[in-house]
Amino acid sequence: MINKISANSINNYQKVSFGHGQEAANTLTKKQKAVILASSAAGMAPVLMGLAKHKGFSLNPVKILKTPIKDWALFKFAPKEKAIQFEAPQILALATGSVAGGFAGGCIVDKENIKAKKREVLSQLLGNVSVPVACVASGAMLYDKYADKIEGAMPQLKSTKKAAKVFNKVLQKVPNAATTLGLLGVGIFLGNKVSNFINEKLYHKKVERNIRPSDFAPHVDDVCMATSMMNKDSLFGSKLGRIIPIALLVPGYETGIAQKHHNVNNS
Repeated sequence: MINKISANSINNYQKVSFGHGQEAANTLTKKQKAVILASSAAGMAPVLMGLAKHKGFSLNPVKILKTPIKDWALFKFAPKEKAIQFEAPQILALATGSVAGGFAGGCIVDKENIKAKKREVLSQLLGNVSVPVACVASGAMLYDKYADKIEGAMPQLKSTKKAAKVFNKVLQKVPNAATTLGLLGVGIFLGNKVSNFINEKLYHKKVERNIRPSDFAPHVDDVCMATSMMNKDSLFGSKLGRIIPIALLVPGYETGIAQKHHNVNNS
């Protein structure tokens, strides 16, 4: 989830990169990356099984295959009390499983970059998952208290036409969307600060992680989590929550493919 890291050394300038945006420089083959993706999924499997069991879903493969796909634990979203709810604790547990699996797979297929992957473990779990989730979760709780007043204050078209009704509903959700993006932006910014701190204090690497508007593009998993958490009581939020386990493959995958690259310019 991290687009760029730049580090200055005494004798030269080095560009050190991990995570998002590193596909072009990455030396891993498609087969190796497939192994890492599969290991990330395998890491989440025990967590998903535990969540499914807690909600009363059968883990018997025969029974699962006889059940309509829409009623599988991963896809069932209603009624709410019988479906897995992907809120902050569940998201953090899944992310941990994904990162653990991705790290294990990465170490198997790319033994030369284990140190880079160890650094990425903390960057992903703390900087790219925990901090954004904490920001969105705390902000969502506060927003929920005043949601009716905020959304009720939005101007509405005085018309009974269907188009007007749709427009009014969309207009009422503008504060929710703006708040979601704002909280996510703050979370990503603070997450980058945490990653900087980790590298500087724990790994003794002075780095600077710069955020640009384009950096938000790879954060599909964060967008899914943030939107779902901000709309957890709605049908839309519940449906979107089904995407979260797939989106959370990203931190595990990014951990597994992490490599250290040096482009040295002697000047």
